[in-house]
Amino acid sequence: MIKHLLSGADLDADTATEILDTAAEMATVAGREIKKLPALRGRTVVNLFYEDSTRTRISFEAAAKRLSADVINFSAKGSSVTKGESLKDTALTLQAMGADAVVVRHPASGAPHRLANWVDGSVVNAGDGTHEHPTQALLDAYTMRARLGRLAGLSVAVVGDVLHSRVARSNVLLLSTLGAKVTLVGPPTLIPVDIAGALAPGTDVSYDLDSVLPDVDVVMMLRVQRERMNDSYFPSAREYARRYGLDGPRMRRLPEHAIVMHPGPMNRGMEITPEVADSPRSTIVEQVTNGVSVRMAVLYLLLGGNNR
Repeated sequence: MIKHLLSGADLDADTATEILDTAAEMATVAGREIKKLPALRGRTVVNLFYEDSTRTRISFEAAAKRLSADVINFSAKGSSVTKGESLKDTALTLQAMGADAVVVRHPASGAPHRLANWVDGSVVNAGDGTHEHPTQALLDAYTMRARLGRLAGLSVAVVGDVLHSRVARSNVLLLSTLGAKVTLVGPPTLIPVDIAGALAPGTDVSYDLDSVLPDVDVVMMLRVQRERMNDSYFPSAREYARRYGLDGPRMRRLPEHAIVMHPGPMNRGMEITPEVADSPRSTIVEQVTNGVSVRMAVLYLLLGGNNR
């Protein structure tokens, strides 16, 4: 097993499958009366979050606690970071406190990679800027496998704000490694030039959502990240929803077995309508549930599994 999880590119097919299989075992813990395992007793996991987060932070906290690890939640707000402390000095402080693993979310792309050079423990990338979010890709892959029974050969459309999406990048890398076919869909202004070829050969790009829908097994809608947009990338929210939003009529164009995914949080009415988000085809709530199991698997394998 690898020491750090910084990128979807860190995972070969065997390692990714081992994580998914371990997550399936971890999922059985949720059905127990006492939802705890002693696997990481005595280990310390630090959640180092420089950006606001609900799902990811709570998911990692729940995962570590279910494995009996000691958890320290660090928020940049209210810490020495507001006084100008650098990431390196924060890392050295955590190192001095004996952190066995640091789960980091940071607005700067590449921050987890730098952190991995400064601490002795394992580093898990929980989202860095517009770069990557590998555990989100793992939980997405887990959800697809649970719903559809396989990953190899699946056709997956990742739709929307690819330009600013770390989820899209990690999913392209991981799903391609596991044998799925990925198509990036969105307006030309929100799909970087040559991103498909740069990330994974064989990845396609389309600017027409309606033409893609009838042939996919999975459609993954991305949040439009308006907080990262300094320019106008599309005429209006209404125009975006008309061309790239997933509504009821578009959902009904999908194959009967196809599922709808979204990493959250959602802009309901923009990239996805309530009818679709709350439909039986939607896996959005399942993704949150599966996220705990997948992150349990990642922490277990990094800290208590076959690398020890």
